Amino acid sequence: MRIPSDEELMLAVGRGDEQAFGQIVLRHQAYAWRIAYRFIGNREDAEDLVQDAFLRLLAAAPRYRPTASFRTYFSRIISRLCLDHIQKKRPISADHLLEFEDPSPLPDGVIVSEEQTSAVRRCIALLPPNQRLAVILRYYGEYSYQEIAIAMDTTKKAVERLLARGREALGRTLKD
Repeated sequence: MRIPSDEELMLAVGRGDEQAFGQIVLRHQAYAWRIAYRFIGNREDAEDLVQDAFLRLLAAAPRYRPTASFRTYFSRIISRLCLDHIQKKRPISADHLLEFEDPSPLPDGVIVSEEQTSAVRRCIALLPPNQRLAVILRYYGEYSYQEIAIAMDTTKKAVERLLARGREALGRTLKD
């Protein structure tokens, strides 16, 4: 039996297939939560944001057209919600991030001490929201520049600049 793609499932959701929506949630809830948590730094807020993202996805299902990959489409929803969340709430404190242990592993091949991991997490939290989101999508979500551009509703060149400024800022902050 062939496993349907995310795009096929989303089209089925648009036709009212609740089981297809359940499959999408099962496939993407952990990934969505990791992106939201890394951006927001608070478990409860990340859970709320992911729930809202899936509700928005469900509401948009009848209008869904697979012009981009589903992952990119869904990441755009999550990205907008993350940025909206930061605008509505006061910025997170880097110290607050230390209270929580990040449950997701670092990208393959990266071995760093807990102290270094905490330092990187604190520095990422200090980045401006757009830079922070671009860094999280690139290095934790393993998105291409084009996928990030679509998710953030910007150009590939703007993503390159955001990542360059983010890496520069991280480098300066981590030196200290």
